[in-house]
Amino acid sequence: MADPVKRPRKSGTPAERKSGTRAEQARATRRRIVAAAAEQFVAHGYAPTRLDQIAEQAGVAVQTVYFHFANKRTLLKQALDEAAVGDDEPVPLLDRPWVRQIHAEPDPRRVIALWQEGGRSIVERVAPLMRVVRGATGTDPELAAQWAVNQEQTRTAYGALVQLLAERGALKPELDVEQARDIAFVIGNVETYLQFSDLCGWTPAQWGQRTATLLAATLLPAG
Repeated sequence: MADPVKRPRKSGTPAERKSGTRAEQARATRRRIVAAAAEQFVAHGYAPTRLDQIAEQAGVAVQTVYFHFANKRTLLKQALDEAAVGDDEPVPLLDRPWVRQIHAEPDPRRVIALWQEGGRSIVERVAPLMRVVRGATGTDPELAAQWAVNQEQTRTAYGALVQLLAERGALKPELDVEQARDIAFVIGNVETYLQFSDLCGWTPAQWGQRTATLLAATLLPAG
């Protein structure tokens, strides 16, 4: 008589497996809520969007939305944070693998090109939400504060890029690190992207390539 097929044993105690399942379900629920919120914000704007609309689209009770996010501003911030990095993993942007690849790149022009490849992906994801935020900054103090936070985060990120170039001795002699950071920030931040995209008709690929060229010409010595 053949031996019965043995099924692999599940690791952990039943309580641990049950707890893990609950955590996975809660994370999946949060993802649905964030995705629904982003869609509602982009479609209707921040002020008109209600949490009960988000809950209905996510397929949850409105109390579940409040449980996970407390208020609409927190939900918008989460949607922006996830759009910036591309997922809900608790890994900061500057610790992502593509940024580590940039740190290992010795060629300054290639550093800028790789940075803009990653930057293009980010602005494509965040731009729809940032249009919503920018459009309401004059009337909504909370969104004005969110816009300011995003801009400062971007400025800090460009500071990291400039520091890499400075460590390689690649900056133009007339630029110090702070000047170079601010110039790079103005050239490459999402507000500039929106102007090129919405007013000038540039595609994300055109923006990425042309911005990389402009950054290299502005920050690096000729040659």
